[in-house]
Amino acid sequence: MKQSWPRILNGDEISLRPLRFRDHRKWNAVRAENRAWLSPWEATIPLIYPSDTADEPAIALPSYFEMVRTLNREARHGRSFSFAMWKGSNLIGQISLGGVIYGALRGGHIGYWVDRNYANKGYTSAAVVLLTDFAFNTLKLHRIEINLRPENGASRRVAEKAGYNFEGNRSNYLHIDGNWRDHICFVKENLSIK
Repeated sequence: MKQSWPRILNGDEISLRPLRFRDHRKWNAVRAENRAWLSPWEATIPLIYPSDTADEPAIALPSYFEMVRTLNREARHGRSFSFAMWKGSNLIGQISLGGVIYGALRGGHIGYWVDRNYANKGYTSAAVVLLTDFAFNTLKLHRIEINLRPENGASRRVAEKAGYNFEGNRSNYLHIDGNWRDHICFVKENLSIK
C-alpha cells in the first residue's frame, strides 16, 4: 500500500517528522551521547554463523544515509513508519511503527528511544499517542503492540500513559543487548474498525 511520504505529525509539545539527510549530525550526536543509556534496551543482531564474533557482527549496520533511504522507502510502501521526535529544534529521540500488516490483521508494533535528557517528561508518551493516532486514523490499523523488557519501568509507564493495556508475556522475544530477552506485551485496539 503506497503512502504519501514524508509526513509530519504535530502535537502540543513535540513533533514527529522523518529523518532527513541533513539531520545526520544531530542524530549522530544524540546517539553517541546516549550510547550507554540506550544499550540495555536496544535490539542487537544475533550471532548466526560459527565465524561470527561479538566484535564483528554478521551483518554490518547501515550508514546513517543508508538508514534514512531505507526508512523512507519502507514508509512509501506502507511497511513501517519511522519518525524523529523533535522538541523545537532539538532531536530528542526516535519512534517507529513497524511490522505493518494490512488485510485481516491490520496491525503493527511501536518501538522508540529517547535522549536521557528528555526522559520522564511525558514526551515519549506524547509521541506514542501521535503515532497511534496516525496508525488508527490514517492507516486504519486495528491493533498496535508495544513490546518491552519487564525491567524497563519507564517504558511500561509510557505504554500505560498512552492507553495501552498489558496483554501478556513473550519469552525470549527479541535479541537485545547481546542476548534473547523476555518481553511483556502492551496492546491498543482501534475499536472503530469493524
